[in-house]
Amino acid sequence: MCAEQSPFAEDERENQKMKYSLAPMEGITGYTYRRAFDSCFGPMDQYYTPFLSPNSARSFMKREQKEVEPEHNVGLPVVPQLLTRNAEDFLWASERLAECGYKEVNLNLGCPSGTVAAKGKGSGFLSFPEELDLFLEKVFRESPLPVSIKTRIGRNADEEFPRLLAIYRKYPISLLIVHPRIQKDFYKVPPRREPFRLAMEDSPFPVCYNGDIFCREDYEELISEFPDLDMVMLGRGILVNPGLLRELRGGAPAAKAELWEFHERLLDGYVEEFRGDRNLLYRMKELWTYFRYSFEEPERCRRLVRKAGNLAEYRAAVNEIFHMETVRPTGGFSFGK
Repeated sequence: MCAEQSPFAEDERENQKMKYSLAPMEGITGYTYRRAFDSCFGPMDQYYTPFLSPNSARSFMKREQKEVEPEHNVGLPVVPQLLTRNAEDFLWASERLAECGYKEVNLNLGCPSGTVAAKGKGSGFLSFPEELDLFLEKVFRESPLPVSIKTRIGRNADEEFPRLLAIYRKYPISLLIVHPRIQKDFYKVPPRREPFRLAMEDSPFPVCYNGDIFCREDYEELISEFPDLDMVMLGRGILVNPGLLRELRGGAPAAKAELWEFHERLLDGYVEEFRGDRNLLYRMKELWTYFRYSFEEPERCRRLVRKAGNLAEYRAAVNEIFHMETVRPTGGFSFGK
């Protein structure tokens, strides 16, 4: 069952050799998800927010403001992520976040969304290395907060990464999180380890790996190749299997009762967050895009959840899944297989 609160104090987090963070995933890993996860399967060493988009109006959207309100993140080591190619907007947002008590801000250079990339943001910004260099020069000169970066290895080709890495190495980045795919890959092809190796070699800042860690075997393979790696960001693997973090730390896989308790805490959180069923069901159905693979018959889970048109029907569908379905073993697991 879920713990009442995270059992690790801050100094205990720091004493762990490997550091784990939760990746920002738009529409899923917001504050309601983070709180439910931390209470049931945490703690993570860091939680990154889905991206905030500062603008020339010098304001956050209401949804974004709620995401970083301190009362929504009590007790969690949260790092807000910003998506922009305008240095002034980035600096304004950094100042606001510093006023809220945050200790670090993250720059999104990894979002592969075609809509985002077409605007030259996220991984789309990687197409403009000269502009990116000027952006970073201003940001690192004036930001009131330390700045970390989450990046892909290029927009169109792996060969773009050495130049990007040379730019990054000019600045005092607090942490470089590398997802070793290009923007055009989305998630369709395996991450490439050789570009990540370049980042690990002689970088003047800490480096974190992100990409396709779905089970302990994936993790052990990564560590055997990069024995000096001490930071890993988990994304879709956690959405598929909320107990993955515990498994990576040497613990037991999540039992069905624990998955049920996590689901119920998350659902209760969304009931509190949203008015009416529409947005709530959208969030939960988005989660089941991944969570269904915790069970032996993921397609059956998908069909049951998809049919739900209101909260009562959704609860009935989930009750049927947890009563009838068997939790899937996690060893050797890959998303979508």
